[in-house]
Amino acid sequence: MTISAPSPRPHSLAEDGYAIAIGCAFIALGLMMLKAANLVTGGMAGIALLLSYLVHWSPATLFLLINIPFFLFAGRAMGVAFGLKTLFANVAIMGVGLAMPAALQIARISPFFAALFGGSIIGFGILAIARHGAGVGGVGVIALILQRSRGWNAGRTQMLCDIAILLASLPVLSVERFGLSILSAAAINAVLIVNHRPGRYIGH
Repeated sequence: MTISAPSPRPHSLAEDGYAIAIGCAFIALGLMMLKAANLVTGGMAGIALLLSYLVHWSPATLFLLINIPFFLFAGRAMGVAFGLKTLFANVAIMGVGLAMPAALQIARISPFFAALFGGSIIGFGILAIARHGAGVGGVGVIALILQRSRGWNAGRTQMLCDIAILLASLPVLSVERFGLSILSAAAINAVLIVNHRPGRYIGH
């Protein structure tokens, strides 16, 4: 006798909002840790961190600004709901990132710990957002589109883009910081590769 699996039930709006909010908090905290350790990482987070060392703006603010062109693209390619959720997620990341220093100050952090743990929680933040029908813009949106349309693993696709972003940081970082930045990007993508495979669970 074969027992069929129960059909998936869509997430409610409240469930989506709750999970996306937690994911945004994880990303904002990870960015703060990497910034405190003077590191870069992959994806839009890496670009935001890299620019923050040049223009001295908050990485969370830059994260939103550089993602603006991708909001319309996300809406057209993935649907209006995805685009709106992605916009909400990016605004929330900026808001939490700007508010977090009032609640938490990082006086000292091991660069190795920042790379490994900070990168991992950014990865879990991206995962939580992706599983509830949104993205964090930029490379993440492109990776999700390719996963849904062609079955490409989102983590591996993002890792290829991360290589280019990390290479761009070479003039800014020391050799040691560059190596740890690679570790942070690997930590982010390891979370996505293991937990965000096509056909396993991509949210409903």
